[in-house]
Amino acid sequence: MTSPLLQAVDIIKIFRNGITDVEVLKGVNLDIHAGQMTAIIGASGSGKTTMLQILGTLASPTSGQLLFKGERLDEKGDRELASFRNRSLGFIFQFHHLLPEFSALENVMMPALISGKSRKDAEPFARRLLAAVELGHREQHRVHELSGGEQQRTALARALIMEPDLLLADEPTGNLDSRAGLMVFDLLQSICREHSLAVLMVTHNTSLADRMDRCLTLQDGRLT
Repeated sequence: MTSPLLQAVDIIKIFRNGITDVEVLKGVNLDIHAGQMTAIIGASGSGKTTMLQILGTLASPTSGQLLFKGERLDEKGDRELASFRNRSLGFIFQFHHLLPEFSALENVMMPALISGKSRKDAEPFARRLLAAVELGHREQHRVHELSGGEQQRTALARALIMEPDLLLADEPTGNLDSRAGLMVFDLLQSICREHSLAVLMVTHNTSLADRMDRCLTLQDGRLT
């Protein structure tokens, strides 16, 4: 077995609620390998989104270690982490968070432009990604002109524009009907296989979770 791409070691997260401490994560340990698709399921309020935010360095653990390719992330500052996220991680959320004033193509290019790439350099790959998610014919349409499934497929293309090592997905099909949700998942699975992309997906959809390489349950603050 190769070394883990992402490794969480004894992650604890405590929230203070008035004078009471609420321990949401109670020593989470997790290894993610390149090309592996992992599903995380669990009851509402079990801490799945909190865990995903910590793994994506969008939130800090109370204690524990987070390593990426063997390098400690929990010791890095905000600017270093922002650069790391832009370079190495892709994110998809239940709600697409596309920018309504821009076209599908411009939305997909946005992370590359923010990183300093020119439009000339970013546009060809963005077009290829939109074609890969079957939206080449919709690239000039604004967000409000796209269906819910098309918006989420645009968000998937945007998450891939920086060619990340790891894609973190929080209920990516949860706001879609079953047909659109299945299409988004199938495209995600196909792209993962083609590019040896690691995927960690939080979902309530057990039928989709069963199609992934492994499925873990977050219960009582621990992964099983």
